[in-house]
Amino acid sequence: MNTAPIRIGIVGAGANTRDRHIPGFRAIPGVELVAVANRSRASGERAAAQFDIPRAYDTWQELVQADGIDAIMIGTWPYLHCPVTLAALAAGKHVLTEARMAMNLAEARLMLAAARANPRLITQIVPAPFTFGADATIQRLVLEGYVGELLAVDMRVSPPNFLNRDAPAHWRNDKALSGVNMMAMGIWYESLLRWTGGVTNVLARTRTYVPVRRDAETGAPRATTAPEHVEVIGDMAGGAVFHLQISAVTGLTSPPEFWLYGSEGTLRYEQTGGGRLSGGKRGAKALEPVEIPAEERGHWRVEEEFIRAIRGEEQVTRTSFADGVRYMAFTEAVAQSAATGQAVPILV
Repeated sequence: MNTAPIRIGIVGAGANTRDRHIPGFRAIPGVELVAVANRSRASGERAAAQFDIPRAYDTWQELVQADGIDAIMIGTWPYLHCPVTLAALAAGKHVLTEARMAMNLAEARLMLAAARANPRLITQIVPAPFTFGADATIQRLVLEGYVGELLAVDMRVSPPNFLNRDAPAHWRNDKALSGVNMMAMGIWYESLLRWTGGVTNVLARTRTYVPVRRDAETGAPRATTAPEHVEVIGDMAGGAVFHLQISAVTGLTSPPEFWLYGSEGTLRYEQTGGGRLSGGKRGAKALEPVEIPAEERGHWRVEEEFIRAIRGEEQVTRTSFADGVRYMAFTEAVAQSAATGQAVPILV
């Protein structure tokens, strides 16, 4: 492996950055974590001390403009993904940004345009990891005609949680921080895009059950401006019918699952036990487990892919900015439909 030094600056040392990205980068020879900027100087200094990062900056702007940094890891909430990306690319730095690509489709398009204007720089979005283990197998089965003509898709992404009216406000509840993103909806839709042609239009309904929550740090009341339950129906490229439910209030429901119903077969993916795939062809009495060959079972290698792409050893496949624009187009169409009560086409 090429071990030419690559120096990374971190903007936003949140949980995913701490748990996944920092250990992932540290495991790659020749990668150096050289700087961090967090929401405050104090929190940045704590992160720098905890992870032995040489320098903490007062602001993300200072970090992005600093010499001696080759790539920026953006671990912030969505409200900063676009401005940090645009500034980093303008400064000649590669970019890996957390999922929920942007606040809205307009920002996502700006990010994609900036990436295309700087083709020598690598840009990547942290991919949806939920279906890594089964993606290649599902892709193959669909291409081989296992389900035949795809007729309907049902996605249910509802952790088994009852409504908690006393839970503190979270950034996902605040459109000023999350934009049109709703829970993990766009990220799950990204998984579906790996297998199918995607959705062409949507009709959506959303609900917010607790209009005001308390800020976890200050105790001050904060309006809940993002939904806590989403229902979507729509049409797919090729004519299949689409349904999605994503919720934070469906107590005792089953784990997240996808159903692909076709003219000749059915596939079911369940996010349980590391991911479980089952299926059945016409004439079967019930679903049976579908073996996922070892060579097709994917795994988390986000940091490795990013660094290898910078070194010219491979291309980014999960997830490109173009893919991010596709799931942001879906997310924005759902938000528009919920606001207007009308069906909305998805315009990438």
